[in-house]
Amino acid sequence: MAVAAWPLQQAIITRLRADPALTAMCGVYDEAPEPAPYPHITVGEVIEERLDTHDAQGLDVAFILHIWSKYRGYAEAARILSHVDRLLDRQPLEVDGFHVISIFREHHRMMRDPDPDIRHCPTRFRVWLSKEA
Repeated sequence: MAVAAWPLQQAIITRLRADPALTAMCGVYDEAPEPAPYPHITVGEVIEERLDTHDAQGLDVAFILHIWSKYRGYAEAARILSHVDRLLDRQPLEVDGFHVISIFREHHRMMRDPDPDIRHCPTRFRVWLSKEA
């Protein structure tokens, strides 16, 4: 079974970077440059689990995006999260070599970073995929 993490990451980053309203709000990075302007989104951890049936290969993928903000409070991160949600949650997505059965936001968390000037919002999406024949 092929690993979906890289093609899924490419599809998600491409979707987010293609939206002018989102890119006007923040940068979208695989790995943020130092120093990265705030606010921005970075790709986080990916967990893949096999989800095969008798006649098909499938994957259950937890995919985390991190929203970073220096806004005093959570309003900026919440606006960015709402926009990301509109772009990804239950939306069609093309992933090279896979068929996306479902993508949805599973949960998010708004929190203060150890740096008191930074707000952090890790957001986990669940993606169910099957391997294209």
